[in-house]
Amino acid sequence: MTTLRTVQYVVAFSKKEEAVQGPDNADVVIRIAAKDVELDPTVAFMKGKLKAEGSTRALFEVLWSGEAAAAISRLASHS
Repeated sequence: MTTLRTVQYVVAFSKKEEAVQGPDNADVVIRIAAKDVELDPTVAFMKGKLKAEGSTRALFEVLWSGEAAAAISRLASHS
């Protein structure tokens, strides 16, 4: 059974400039620096380049489904 989880993605271009997608009260918040968006999100997470706060299950679901890669790519391209 799949439970719908909310995710907020944050791509940081600088300390004061970020692209954000998703609600503030999300189950998991995923952050990555713009300079690291070319990495596969799973690899970035294992290297400590992608940070996550909240539900580990929700994080792994979006990493494995490819949702994280698509969302991060969209946010990074709208700079």
